[in-house]
Amino acid sequence: MAEKYDVIVIGGGAAGLFSSILLARRGKSVLLLEKNNILGKKLLITGKGRCNVTNNCDCETVLNNIPRNSKFLYSAVYSFSPSDTMKFFENLGVPLKTERGNRVFPVSDNARDIVKALCDEVKRLGITVLNKKAEKLIIKDKRAIGVKCGDNDFLSDSVIVSTGGKSYPKTGSTGDGYKFAKDIGHTVTDIKPSLVPLETIQSFPKELMGLSLRNVTLSLWESGKKKPVYSELGEMLFTHFGVSGPLVLSASAHINNIEKNDYCILIDLKPGLDEKALDRRILRDFKDNPNRNFANVLKGLLPAKIIPVIIELSGIDGEEKVNNISREQRRKLIELLKNLRIDIKGFRPVDEAIITRGGVNIKEINPSTMESKLISGLYFIGEVLDVDAYTGGFNLQIAFATANLAAKNIV
Repeated sequence: MAEKYDVIVIGGGAAGLFSSILLARRGKSVLLLEKNNILGKKLLITGKGRCNVTNNCDCETVLNNIPRNSKFLYSAVYSFSPSDTMKFFENLGVPLKTERGNRVFPVSDNARDIVKALCDEVKRLGITVLNKKAEKLIIKDKRAIGVKCGDNDFLSDSVIVSTGGKSYPKTGSTGDGYKFAKDIGHTVTDIKPSLVPLETIQSFPKELMGLSLRNVTLSLWESGKKKPVYSELGEMLFTHFGVSGPLVLSASAHINNIEKNDYCILIDLKPGLDEKALDRRILRDFKDNPNRNFANVLKGLLPAKIIPVIIELSGIDGEEKVNNISREQRRKLIELLKNLRIDIKGFRPVDEAIITRGGVNIKEINPSTMESKLISGLYFIGEVLDVDAYTGGFNLQIAFATANLAAKNIV
């Protein structure tokens, strides 16, 4: 006889753990299938090992930070807000803190505390955890009735697919959920990396490797567009392959046809000054140091590491005395400082992405329940869906909110 449960949850990541706990608290018998030998493997590395569990903001702000398919998540987010997420973890005994950008972390700065709290609750509730790979959904009369694992069949009244995307495949996110969905007739949109570093056409970012720029404005432009598709003030990083950091990761979520090489980013190195104010500042520096070399005067304006690059791009000799620099040269320098251009060549590989863009087509999922419109009793939650957000805790909030909606409907 096959073992029978009320609900089978495939995937023991953020969404899977969360939905399992909510269901078990309401008296449902739950089988949690996780192919890794530990639960919450990807959670352990989120937020650089600190786990940015949510963003301490209102529901509207969450939706504004979801660039694609945010309307689909309206019911989910309003049914389970960031404050609900915070209460959930604090009630599990994990004290939280809010940092810059309203990002919420455990006070300990240790993702293990989040994972341990979830695993302890799973254990306390008596949820059955099986470290087996789900291989196939069992469907009968257009209804999900179980899951096949090797020689074993496990039966249930409902099945939740929370297998994640394809980012960080070493954590088990290898796209299993997409195969389950396709096998039963669901459409899966194109899978691409998102919140991912970018490779650049210019080589100078490699010269700046390790340099972090703070309080700069990054604007992402697409050829033919009259305004940027993304623009934000924040922090970015130069690397051996191009650019990374929070601004770059968020900008990557807006790049659709990267293969055409028609995207560039413009960096405003001095966003606090408009062009006239910046010109006055440079003139003052030149006037105070009339006989100094151009390269030396720039030290008061820019990080040392970027100065040789700016000198080369400006076309001004670094040893030129500043009192010899013409108005036209100064104008070109200002243009460069306000619009440092970097052309985008491509994404870094999907295994370097924080999340996956694309997934189970949301048109085939009921937004009020997360249940499949094609197969009753089957639910898709978290990153396996074609939804993704910016950095800052928003993607985990999506995982928790969609898990809550599915669990609520099943109960």
